Amino acid sequence: MRHLTRFAVAAVLVVAIAAPASAQNEQALRAFFEGRRVTLKIDMPGSSDGVDVHVDAARAIDYREYGDHLKEYGTAIRSGDTAVVTLVKLKKDLIEFQLGGGGFGTFGDDTSTSVNIKDVEKSSREKDLDKLIKDETDSRRKRELERERDALRDRRERENRRIEAERVRAEELKRERIAYQRSKGGSRFNLRYSGNVPTGIRPEDVMAALADYIEFAQAATTPSRTTADAAIRKGMLRSEVERVYGTPAESSTRREGSLTVATLVFVNGDERITAEFVEEVLVRYSITSK
Repeated sequence: MRHLTRFAVAAVLVVAIAAPASAQNEQALRAFFEGRRVTLKIDMPGSSDGVDVHVDAARAIDYREYGDHLKEYGTAIRSGDTAVVTLVKLKKDLIEFQLGGGGFGTFGDDTSTSVNIKDVEKSSREKDLDKLIKDETDSRRKRELERERDALRDRRERENRRIEAERVRAEELKRERIAYQRSKGGSRFNLRYSGNVPTGIRPEDVMAALADYIEFAQAATTPSRTTADAAIRKGMLRSEVERVYGTPAESSTRREGSLTVATLVFVNGDERITAEFVEEVLVRYSITSK
């Protein structure tokens, strides 16, 4: 019963500080990846739609959709090319892994290929002539009005044909400009999860999900799970953590809303374990080298 109560308390506390924990996860991923240069193993479409990778699915990429995106948007980064990771953004059920700007079509990019050049509408004189012709009973006068009306209509239609040709040229130039911008605007991977992004997700988890599509430089790898990391887990009581690591080298407390958070720092060989407890329950931790 005591164990059930402990885990129930831990669950409530984790939810209470979920937003700060999520923010910390994102900050850790950004600090690790952003600015690193990676090599692509597949062509990347020139769009902010990027490539969806369904991490939990048997088939991670829908290759029909992938092919459609390459056909529609062209290729921004080719297989074998390198690109800089420019942004890692953690959302509820996905992680955006942006390369070279994240892809054309992000906020502020004009993706429309249409050009708004308005046609010339009927003038007031042409409209008046339509009405006069309808009401005129004198055949000679009616023909004079029709000639004037037809001349105005022909002039208007010639101008609209010129405008249409100008519109076609302008739209072609705009398509070429957008295609160029797509080729230079980067792309992205969208790591999608069937539920929420796993709590405490680490850089090596992201690299494992992208291993078939990105080659990470050796400098971007992380060490295997340490002994300290294996010995600690969320939901442990403070007394249990202290039995594993001994007396903390540092300790402090702070307030997060109505909760009191105790921060303890343990030293284990060459590692520093920073652990945060709410009501004696471990809610988050980090492990760094001394």
